[in-house]
Amino acid sequence: MGFTIVLVVLAVFAALLLFRAVQIVPQSRVGIVERLGKYQRTLTEGPNLIVPFIDRVRYKIDLREQVVSFPPVQVITEDNLSVDIDTVIYFSVTDPVSATYEIVDYIRGVEQLTITTTRNIVGGMDLEETLTSRDRINRELSQVLDEATGRWGIKVNRVEIKAIDPPASIKDSMEKQMRADRDKRAAILTAEGQRQSAILSAEGNKQASILSAEGDRESQILRAQAEREAAILRAQGEGQAIQTVFQAIHDGRPDQSLLAYQYLQMMPKIAEGSANKVWVVPSEITKALEGLGSSLHQVAGIPQHTGGPRTRVDMGSTEVEVPDPGESSASAAVQEAIAAAEESSRAVQPPAQRPSSETPVAADPAVGPAPTDPTDPPAPEPPRD
Repeated sequence: MGFTIVLVVLAVFAALLLFRAVQIVPQSRVGIVERLGKYQRTLTEGPNLIVPFIDRVRYKIDLREQVVSFPPVQVITEDNLSVDIDTVIYFSVTDPVSATYEIVDYIRGVEQLTITTTRNIVGGMDLEETLTSRDRINRELSQVLDEATGRWGIKVNRVEIKAIDPPASIKDSMEKQMRADRDKRAAILTAEGQRQSAILSAEGNKQASILSAEGDRESQILRAQAEREAAILRAQGEGQAIQTVFQAIHDGRPDQSLLAYQYLQMMPKIAEGSANKVWVVPSEITKALEGLGSSLHQVAGIPQHTGGPRTRVDMGSTEVEVPDPGESSASAAVQEAIAAAEESSRAVQPPAQRPSSETPVAADPAVGPAPTDPTDPPAPEPPRD
């Protein structure tokens, strides 16, 4: 029974020795072994054997990159303004022995070194430069920390400024300044928009006025051209009508009795109208009455001969000079209408009634009968009493 107890005690002691002798280190970590209080060796990842009760694993150091965020640091800028700067440090342990025995707490050492370095860097910058120079602060801070922590066995990989918070009063002033600047830019943009709108409106009104004036000018030119050509056509028609009537009278050779009868038929029209209370009978009426009863009396201005055909009186050219279409702004429709009117006037006029340009003779009733052609037969003499 006693021997069994001894065996059990020995087995337990052997298990305890084995447990204390075998040390398992995780991946990316190392163990610092001390023998009787003095550094013995560094354990790597995996199982390791040490002397129980003599060697002891004092520290286990993590070799992975670590991220430490420190509380905001109050810093005074060059223009005596206080700002709070929040930083983040990325570092890794490169020498576990130095990180263990060169400094008591390398995390706290990095924190304090970050605070002092940040104050030195920001102290030489004003507020505006501090707010806009994050990259510069990060670069200088990382360089200083890397040099200072190298003897601790620490490598500072990166430093980031997480936040820069100025005082509340400065924030309010900055917001007001930013708002004023934005209002200024908005006012400038609004003024530019109104200016462009006014310019475009003025240009549009100018173009509209120009087009309207050009349209009015063209309309007036076309209207005047149309009135001119219409007046020409009316004058041409009246001239042709007068020539036709005049030539018909001369071709018909009216006698004194016919003209006197026509003159008497016009007398009732002279007396028409409510305003004609009293009217004077011209002296020519008596002569007309005498001519109606007797062929002995003659009315002045009436042809006396009844011989052969008379020479036609030249009334001048009835052709209308139409303006050149290239020089006039009249439309093609007006030109076509003029051409159609000329063609119709030529078609209506008989060939026998067209004026001859070979023997132009001027006729005037007040002067007397027009001269005759020498080839015409002599006119008969009027009867004598």
